[in-house]
Amino acid sequence: MRRLLPLLPFLVSACAVAPISSMPTGGSNALSGTDSQAAQRFTEVVHRVEPVAESQCRNITRDGANCDFLIVVDDRPDETPNAFQTRDSQGRPVLAFNLALIREAQNADELAFVMGHEASHHILGHLDRVQEDAAIGAIIFSGIAAMTGADEASVRSAEEFGASVGARTFTKGYELEADELGTVITLRGGFDPIRGARFFERLPDPGNRFLGTHPPNSERIDTVRRTTEAYLAGGGV
Repeated sequence: MRRLLPLLPFLVSACAVAPISSMPTGGSNALSGTDSQAAQRFTEVVHRVEPVAESQCRNITRDGANCDFLIVVDDRPDETPNAFQTRDSQGRPVLAFNLALIREAQNADELAFVMGHEASHHILGHLDRVQEDAAIGAIIFSGIAAMTGADEASVRSAEEFGASVGARTFTKGYELEADELGTVITLRGGFDPIRGARFFERLPDPGNRFLGTHPPNSERIDTVRRTTEAYLAGGGV
């Protein structure tokens, strides 16, 4: 289970950022010069992207959706670079990054694009949509199993399998939707999403696997490029 701490040395809340001088300076958690630069870069990105993401959230969402993003860092060492979006127990949207991703990012544009992408998952309601997809898959598969006379254990297994299939059915599309809106958030934050999307070029390409969770990297980069061109052609509004 991930241990999420509110930005630890990179402490960021919804409206305030701790000064860089508050980071640890000694012991096993000491920051190297490179880490300090990464921390400053991440802090700058949060300052510029978070208010844009929250504004986009308020403009797009309805029914009193929570748009007060909490940005946190998983501080465990030796982790694979990762970022994700979730909600806390009060329903507040959480954007989580680990230290490996912050260090791996080669520039602020990459961090800004990842942040905009993860924020977009919340704005577009993808968590709820995946849960709905999983529920539908579970109902369909368990229903088929029950109609064929399967026993209770088999029906339960079919339900679990159906939920897994359902949850994966539309995730590629959701990723591309988040890339599109994330591109706009990145642009409005004053960063370059095309440069930011080059982060994909250093990731293993998932290809176009059936029921894969992510689309091919080339498709995602093309999506970012087309969205950027359309945004700029429209005057950036």
